Amino acid sequence: MIYIGIDEKIRELRLKRGLTQSKLAQLLGVSKSVISSYENAVHLPPYDILLRLSAIFGVSCDYLLNNTSHRTVSADGLTDAQLEAVETIIQELREMNQQKLS
Repeated sequence: MIYIGIDEKIRELRLKRGLTQSKLAQLLGVSKSVISSYENAVHLPPYDILLRLSAIFGVSCDYLLNNTSHRTVSADGLTDAQLEAVETIIQELREMNQQKLS
């Protein structure tokens, strides 16, 4: 597995969401040059920024720090019935993937 640092993950997640460095900076309350320094591995984001990046991108801090390859999806605001439906869909997709591998 190729190591992807936090700098590349921030850039990748930012681009996937169609955010400019300026827009992400605005969301975080920092300057564009700060975002650039994170994406160019000049500085690491401090703890509070790491938490906010995690919330903005809907991923765990572990994912940003490359401690896991798993991504998370926020289910905030969903009803219990909706959560059950999502869990059912996820299980069906996993089973389909297993069948493809067999």
